[in-house]
Amino acid sequence: MTDDVQAGDSPVGSRRAKYTAMLAIVVGAGLALLASTQPWITVHLAAAANHAAAVVVQGSAAAPALTALSLAGLALAAALAIAGPVVRIVLAVLGLLIAVSIVLSAGIALGDPVQAAAAAITSASGVSGGTSVTRLAETVDVSFWPWIAIVGGIVIAVASIAVVVTSRRWPGPSRRYQAVRFEDADAGAEGPSGFDGDGVPDVLAAPDPAAPSDQTGQGVPIDRDAAIDSWDELSRGEDPTR
Repeated sequence: MTDDVQAGDSPVGSRRAKYTAMLAIVVGAGLALLASTQPWITVHLAAAANHAAAVVVQGSAAAPALTALSLAGLALAAALAIAGPVVRIVLAVLGLLIAVSIVLSAGIALGDPVQAAAAAITSASGVSGGTSVTRLAETVDVSFWPWIAIVGGIVIAVASIAVVVTSRRWPGPSRRYQAVRFEDADAGAEGPSGFDGDGVPDVLAAPDPAAPSDQTGQGVPIDRDAAIDSWDELSRGEDPTR
């Protein structure tokens, strides 16, 4: 028993738990997204424009929120790859909400396929209103794709619960690009080699030995603005002594 626990807490076991949960969310969201692009409901109309007709309803029309929910599930799996321990729990709760919404969207379409296809029936026949549309629908065929969407939602829910249970053992995000360099504050204040803290060359900031001395015997620094102007003239190739 102890060996099993240690194996589960090992780096390999932690990575396996992380990637398994992420992959399960991707698979569940992919199933729901695939189902949304497939035909869900086929309604055979009793009479439409003086002739019989059949209306085929795609999953994206029968459950309009399904596509957006599936894409949100895929984005959630990508976010889990770089999330910290606390954010993982938040994302797992979000995953549960997405899963429940997917199951509800597909379940409502299954529960009342005629109403799920009402917009398509109205577009094909020009007949609107819940009662009129119901009377117009002679027979209704439902494919297996709504059930695939429900399976996808259940997979996302199970994976989200697994994230809550195992996220503490997951390895953290890579620190390759998070390195922080610390430098001596005094060294940083001095600026680059040959310059003082204000970016002025040391030769300009130092006292001029030829300048008049004060009572302490120290050289009086030359005027800073004049020194900067002289340096600029030298940079332009001009002779500042003329």
